[in-house]
Amino acid sequence: MYSTMTISKPFVDRSAAGRALAKALASKKLVDPVVLALPRGGVPVAAEIAKALSAPLDVVLVRKIGVPYQRELAVAAVVDGDQPEVVVNEDVARHADLPPGYIEAHVKQELEEIERRREVYLQGQERVPLEGRTLILVDDGIATGASVRAALKALRRKKPKALVLAIPVAPIETLDEMKNDVDDIVCLHTPEPFFAIGVHYVDFHQMSDDEVISLLAGKADNTSSRGLRTGRNSPP
Repeated sequence: MYSTMTISKPFVDRSAAGRALAKALASKKLVDPVVLALPRGGVPVAAEIAKALSAPLDVVLVRKIGVPYQRELAVAAVVDGDQPEVVVNEDVARHADLPPGYIEAHVKQELEEIERRREVYLQGQERVPLEGRTLILVDDGIATGASVRAALKALRRKKPKALVLAIPVAPIETLDEMKNDVDDIVCLHTPEPFFAIGVHYVDFHQMSDDEVISLLAGKADNTSSRGLRTGRNSPP
């Protein structure tokens, strides 16, 4: 199940896209939501949704593991969490002729990078508990969707009450491929043909780490003790 809308003009910026998504999500009356952003571009979108839903905000960090001869071709992805998940692309793994222990060795390396980035972004803030809650995964758009798909598979293993994908813009065929991975998809714009995410924003600058840190710190400062710091929040 998913819903889309028709947007006639580009989003002003990621925050504007987040406010538009928040309106669409608010009508669904989601129970006990947690908003999970894919850094960097997903953070300003997710911050607006978390504010509108009075929901805790956290990040999901994904690191892809490429095959040795073509690093852009992902054979697996590592997704952070209290128990990090490894999602293997079985089709690629079968045909990649990987050396023994290749994925395992790179998992360790990528987990170290994930932990480093998480400490930079969240600076010791506690993880938000996910089991039994409505998880809303957010990015600023989808092209191929490899990182989003890995994050969804890992989040499903956390035993959520429901899993929702919230995206400002994406190609319809990519959403079709993901519809069995989620309980609901909310996408504001599915242009045809689809060229690039950035053309659907007036301001689509590359987010800096400092901007991400500021947004996450601001959310922590403005969230009650039942929010990001402890991971609990009342239903909206």
